[in-house]
Amino acid sequence: MRINQYIASAGITSRRKADEMIEEGRVRINGAVLLNPGYHVQDGDVVEVDGARIQPEQKKVYYLLNKPAGYVTSTADKEGRPVVTDLVPDSVRVFPVGRLDYNTTGLLILTNDGDLSNKLMHPSHGFDKKYLVRANGIVTLAEAKRLEEGVDIGGFVTSPAEVHLIKHDRNSTIAEITIHEGKNRQVRRMFKAVGHPVLELSRIGLGNLTIGKLAQGQCRKLSPAEVEYLKRV
Repeated sequence: MRINQYIASAGITSRRKADEMIEEGRVRINGAVLLNPGYHVQDGDVVEVDGARIQPEQKKVYYLLNKPAGYVTSTADKEGRPVVTDLVPDSVRVFPVGRLDYNTTGLLILTNDGDLSNKLMHPSHGFDKKYLVRANGIVTLAEAKRLEEGVDIGGFVTSPAEVHLIKHDRNSTIAEITIHEGKNRQVRRMFKAVGHPVLELSRIGLGNLTIGKLAQGQCRKLSPAEVEYLKRV
């Protein structure tokens, strides 16, 4: 098994992040720092990450978390901030698939299935992502249409989106937006591009998965049908 897949199978992180850990010299094979990211783990090899021996998890688990604000989408944080894996009740190691910003809430998948994570995070694989937004000021129909048609967010023009204006008061607008890419801070950058910085942001849907009535900070196991859906699409 290739080393990045081995690390992902142990529930440490995704394959992509595993490659970064190898580059940083955090992975050892039989006591020696691994220099070859293409290394294939052999029977009897002792694999260590950050000084701790790891082995693949035998049982694959899949969780849907309603991420609160103030949590880092990672398995560890150098600044000591709370991380999303702290919210998983079971002792099995998992890692987040993709990311949500520190102050963004909502739907996040966590698993120890490195193959599925690698598939879902591949650039060619795009789920519709639905967000509930509270934006500064009153977003007009014309501005919503601009968002739907695509806006320049700094060297990148977004693909067509779906935008529904729900309500507004004097100072802000509540809207739903569904995007098809996953650029860094994309929704925040889109609304800023039309003059309405985001005040609050929550992801409420990913493909046909929804946050439902799950409270912030709570997670649940995905059903077999939901897992099959993620593997199939």
